[in-house]
Amino acid sequence: MLTITQALFDQIVEHARQDHPDEACGVVAGPEGTDRPERFVPMLNAARSPTFYEFDSGDLLKLYRELDDRDEEPVVIYHSHTATEAYPSRTDIAYANEPGAHYVLISTADSDDAGPFQFRSYRIVEGVVTEEEIKVVEAY
Repeated sequence: MLTITQALFDQIVEHARQDHPDEACGVVAGPEGTDRPERFVPMLNAARSPTFYEFDSGDLLKLYRELDDRDEEPVVIYHSHTATEAYPSRTDIAYANEPGAHYVLISTADSDDAGPFQFRSYRIVEGVVTEEEIKVVEAY
């Protein structure tokens, strides 16, 4: 299960809305070994595409150095889908290389008549996708 604060949930959704019609992407870092997302790190979609996202290699290197310096790890890796449901694509699955991370997808398309967005979380390990429950809390 992904437990996330309302403030982080809102920041991720707002980033997805701001970058629409392009896909938004980013990370929520947390202390190593805690599985607790704490620090919102929006990233630039270097692909600048409505159908694909790509972290800028320089930004990604900087992020991982920063994570090491702060004894953090990527707890949540998120991106948006602008025209499809919030479910990992084949490309998303192929690029998922953090087995301990929660992969959050936000759809800014109203694909299910459930409202202006979907917010879903998955574990992706060795190509196997498992959706997980999300618990939104005020604070940890």
